[in-house]
Amino acid sequence: MIKLSYDIKKYRQDLLDLINDNNIVIELGCHIGGTTKLISKKSNVIAVDNSPEAVNKMGELEGVDFISGDVRRHEVLAEAFQKTQKCDVLAIDLGGGYHPDTVFKVFYIWSSTFKPKHTVIRNRGLLEFVNSASVSDEKYISLDGFLDSYNDSGIPPLIKEFDLWTPSLKK
Repeated sequence: MIKLSYDIKKYRQDLLDLINDNNIVIELGCHIGGTTKLISKKSNVIAVDNSPEAVNKMGELEGVDFISGDVRRHEVLAEAFQKTQKCDVLAIDLGGGYHPDTVFKVFYIWSSTFKPKHTVIRNRGLLEFVNSASVSDEKYISLDGFLDSYNDSGIPPLIKEFDLWTPSLKK
């Protein structure tokens, strides 16, 4: 199942409702750990964020494996993949209401790699898009936390478009 929200309280409640004891949760965009504190009480968390404020705050939390890095970078994905090859829940909170295209591409890469049972995404742009779209009679539905069309195994190859949207990511 894939859930979208924008309200932080709804996002956190959706996560808490989906997570079972000892699940593996990958949290993208943990920032200083407001959501991480809640979900780490029920699950094992791999949390990823590139903000400098996150480093010390995330180090204070027990049961959290923190990766300091940009979720758009292939080597950050590879580092998470070394820690686990599957997750039960993928939590994505990137940019709040901005950049739904980036959020969707990050969802694609991470969900196709880790094949979560559930994904919860917090992003106003994606929520607005879905709520504004008229319903189609075509039925493409996935009951998992990733799309069936992404069912290939392993880490997707480095996506060259990342250089186009984020030139600052170049080394």
